[in-house]
Amino acid sequence: MRVWVDLTNSPHVLVMRPLIEAMREDGHEVEVTARDFAQTVELCKRLGVEHTRIGRHRGGRRASKGVGLISRSGALTRWARGRGFHVAMGHASNDVMVAAALLRIPSATAFDYEWATIQHHVNCRLARAVVVPEAIPPARLDRYGARGKLRRYAGLKEEYYLADFRPDRAVLDELGLDDSLPIVIVRTPPEVSLYHRFENSLFLEVLERLRGRQAVVLPRTPAQRKELAESGGLIVPERVVDAQSLIAFADLVVSAGGTMNREAVALGTPVFTTFEGRLGAVDEVLLREGRLRRLERPEQVQVEKRKSGAAQRTARDPRELVKLLLSARET
Repeated sequence: MRVWVDLTNSPHVLVMRPLIEAMREDGHEVEVTARDFAQTVELCKRLGVEHTRIGRHRGGRRASKGVGLISRSGALTRWARGRGFHVAMGHASNDVMVAAALLRIPSATAFDYEWATIQHHVNCRLARAVVVPEAIPPARLDRYGARGKLRRYAGLKEEYYLADFRPDRAVLDELGLDDSLPIVIVRTPPEVSLYHRFENSLFLEVLERLRGRQAVVLPRTPAQRKELAESGGLIVPERVVDAQSLIAFADLVVSAGGTMNREAVALGTPVFTTFEGRLGAVDEVLLREGRLRRLERPEQVQVEKRKSGAAQRTARDPRELVKLLLSARET
């Protein structure tokens, strides 16, 4: 089978990498397209994901996103026409859903946050298969046109793509970190996301509390990187690093995003969320279980070594996700 995978954001590279490898091992021909946004292209290069770079992010405003969707979907359509794809897929990529619909290619979308309303009104209606965690109640997705298309999986998506993960200590040397001292990892808010339009003062207070410590801040955009580096007292990598190994060796993670929170949960590292948008069902479950904690005041951030010992991990077979995504071809 000829499979088309589209990557539009940094986390999607991590999610889809083992799925792409599994499909190729099973004899499928896989071609990958990637949008130039955040660290998507850099991660593709670092993880050895061969890809064709098509399009870029157009900005966070609704109008700009609309222009970007039309422009990139058109470019993807032109690129894919005549390539004989049997199925197309992406993790919350609207662009590939539109292009696949125009080319009459069966498509599958996956996501684990249900409140990205505009995005899901597009991808759920156009896709033949909608792959989501069991934690999301199906009724929350009905309004997007997902009824009858849902393919649900157990646990966290991170438990699938981190199944073969082994932390590499090289990242500590790369950043000059001393693992005898506490290490804190911080992920910035997704400023350009439509569902996260908030001034996160708590996040800024946390940065001030961590300044001068072994606090590694992972920015999403070049503008964030420049501002953080100029502020001083924080470790701000100049390029993409092995964030998963960094999380595994860290004593604490504080993140305003979703994927890094759940990576920390999957790897057994204590994690606070500073997310100010509407909580999704996955995070609701993790908060109830105590596997994720909500940060309400900066004093909750205690910079100390966590107790040693192997963390409990749940590893799940990424081929389970492959099976659900490829089911779009069968409908």
